[in-house]
Amino acid sequence: MRSSFPHPAAKWDIYVLYIVYVLCILCPAGAGANDSIPQPAPGKPVLLRGGVIHPVDSPDLDGADLLIDGATIKAIGRALAAPPDAEVVELRGRHVYPALIAPNSALGLGEYDGVRPTLDVAESGMLNPNARAQVSINPDSELLPVTRSNGVLCALAVPQASDGAIAGLSALIRLDGWTWEDMTVLPAAGLHIHWPEMRIDRSRRAAARSGPEEQQKEIDRRMRELREFFAAARAYHAAAAAGALRGAPDARFEAMRPVLAGAKPVFVHAHEWKQLEAALAWGETEKLRLVIVGGQDAWRVADRLRTQKVPVICSAPSGLPLRRDDGYESSYALAGKLHAAGVAFCIGRPGSVFESAIEANLPYEAAMAAAHGLPREEALRAVTLYPAQILGAGDRLGSLAAGKEATLFVSSGDPLEIATQIEQAWIAGRPVDLSSKHTRLRDKYRRKLGQ
Repeated sequence: MRSSFPHPAAKWDIYVLYIVYVLCILCPAGAGANDSIPQPAPGKPVLLRGGVIHPVDSPDLDGADLLIDGATIKAIGRALAAPPDAEVVELRGRHVYPALIAPNSALGLGEYDGVRPTLDVAESGMLNPNARAQVSINPDSELLPVTRSNGVLCALAVPQASDGAIAGLSALIRLDGWTWEDMTVLPAAGLHIHWPEMRIDRSRRAAARSGPEEQQKEIDRRMRELREFFAAARAYHAAAAAGALRGAPDARFEAMRPVLAGAKPVFVHAHEWKQLEAALAWGETEKLRLVIVGGQDAWRVADRLRTQKVPVICSAPSGLPLRRDDGYESSYALAGKLHAAGVAFCIGRPGSVFESAIEANLPYEAAMAAAHGLPREEALRAVTLYPAQILGAGDRLGSLAAGKEATLFVSSGDPLEIATQIEQAWIAGRPVDLSSKHTRLRDKYRRKLGQ
């Protein structure tokens, strides 16, 4: 008798089709699947001739040349001799800038905020110093071409978490490559801690959930857990140095080794002044290299930030004021106030998956700061040189100089101006495709209008 059940091999085909069907339902078309093709390793040299070179850390050079050889900048100057096999790009007054760097982003870690299968931004639990953003990077994300089309060619991919959590290790990446290994500049830029909220909400709505005493107990609990974890990590490494460890290594404590040794910074995500005061006191006690991320109230503790040499990544440059009596421009003016106070800083964006779709707006955040007190040349450095220095890649990125990585772009004008067009780009000496989902949609509807 012939069985009515499918052959075992056919059954597997059905299972595969079913899985594909489910994935298509869960992941909309284009979710993390851009069709741009990364270029191979650079071959012949490229001479950019006759442009306006903006090194950022030195005066501009008008009518100058820049020679790319391999992955690095070989020379900058006037009337450079082109190597025999070089490709010569005539700039005709175009401008050459170093890559813009997004110092606080979720690029590569998530695609659609409302579609869970496209998100890999956080680990479960509160204490995950061993979580590595690097290995979660999706090189095929549609958001990468959209972002780099506006000159943002590098970004810090930051693990997300709730208040009071150790989120894990961020990775500084280039926004082009076949794999996350290709894209990585720094595999572990630093450890990220989302500092507990320290304000007591005394509103009627909050009181219905938990009163001031209960809120304070929750704050104390989270702070106690953080201190105890660092104490346990130090005890673990002391035992390891003494040869007294028993059992398998603890991955969480092993990930803390460069942080406790001062080789890697601790990025503390905090905005309000009570958080900043508490974090700075804790960092001084623990003898850690701190970087503040957010810092809307950083101008209130500027003297302490300068004394402790703690830089700030301004991650809400267009955010709303924290308080009713703060000026409307308080967030816009933060970078200018920090610059005037002598505090090291750079400009980023909020860093959530929801914000990733408009990470390309980074230069306009710097422009807003320039309109509210930050000198124009400092605004450009705040999205190029300063993030590179704060993230530990200042010897490779952030400015144009012989020996630095050839990660740069050619534009029609100042990248902080909305009307400026990014015309060509190179990442580590490789030419980059500047098309994106946005340009394809533009071309599509231009054709529609033409018809």
